[in-house]
Amino acid sequence: MTSAEIRNKFLTFFEGKGHHIVPSSPIVLKDDPTLLFTNAGMNQFKDYFLGNKPAPYKRVVDTQKCLRVSGKHNDLEEVGVDTYHHTMFEMLGNWSFGDYFKKEAISWSWELLTEEYGIDKDRLYATVFEGDAKENIPASTIALGIWKELLPADHIVFGNKKDNFWEMGDTGPCGPCSEIHVDCRSDEERAAVPGQLLVNKDHPQVIEIWNNVFIQYNRLKDGTLQPLAATHVDTGMGLERLVRVLQGKSSNYDTDIFSGSIQTTELISGKKYTAGDSKPDVAFRVLADHIRAIAFTIADGQLPSNTGAGYVIRRILRRAVRYYYTYLDVKEPMLHQLLPGLAEQFKEVFPELQAQLGFIA
Repeated sequence: MTSAEIRNKFLTFFEGKGHHIVPSSPIVLKDDPTLLFTNAGMNQFKDYFLGNKPAPYKRVVDTQKCLRVSGKHNDLEEVGVDTYHHTMFEMLGNWSFGDYFKKEAISWSWELLTEEYGIDKDRLYATVFEGDAKENIPASTIALGIWKELLPADHIVFGNKKDNFWEMGDTGPCGPCSEIHVDCRSDEERAAVPGQLLVNKDHPQVIEIWNNVFIQYNRLKDGTLQPLAATHVDTGMGLERLVRVLQGKSSNYDTDIFSGSIQTTELISGKKYTAGDSKPDVAFRVLADHIRAIAFTIADGQLPSNTGAGYVIRRILRRAVRYYYTYLDVKEPMLHQLLPGLAEQFKEVFPELQAQLGFIA
């Protein structure tokens, strides 16, 4: 399956479960002082979770443009060095606003991954929140019971507050979560070391792909947790990681999401990408990632500048330039040359790149 087909299958699967497909909100946030950028799919639905506004639909599904390079979620220096961190990424998500809860969310995620996408059940692991006595948050016994019906006990891993209690920032809606991880190692490696020992251990081939968050609380400014009047479901699955798994690649950058930009960079630089750990290879990955973050944020109204959100984009821009200048020996401006292919790639799902191509360039 192509990345476009994988994205579409997610949306149509949940549409078939009564979800309304909604568009991505802008990657740039102008009306939320707690965030510089959209860093998760749930940002645009924050007021529904808090009860500040009525949700127009009880169930929605979308693919959300996200950017994580500042604050709580900061991956910038890993981007390009490893195979699975990104600045801008797509977050596939299905949502329930006071409607269904843990049983449906977990069961549907399992159905989609194993029956629709055909991922080997034996390669999947689930994490469950173990509870936190300090904050008086109970363990997720309901989620544990659901997973026990789907997975053997040695494929269920308990996680602490750091790994299994999701918060969008210092304040706001939050709750325990249940992640799904996939073990992409060879059969020989899996036989030697059980996958549950590598979950949430930063192993490049044992990766989280889907997070089911159960929004039950609001984190107040004083740090306390306030139970919400209604419970909600907020799930997120990184498209880039999912495509890597389904296309049988060992790196996100080897998928059709990034291969076009890498091939264009090869043509411009005259160098060959070998998917290794050398500085030139890192530079190829940095460019393939960073051009997306720069282009999408400019399209959504944030120009590079020397303060706030604009400075974050300027940092990404400068890092990209530094890498191609230093390690690919390209001494002329080249980022704008990557834009036409990127705009063509996303024209069906995010047409704003094509519409503003000249301005972004």
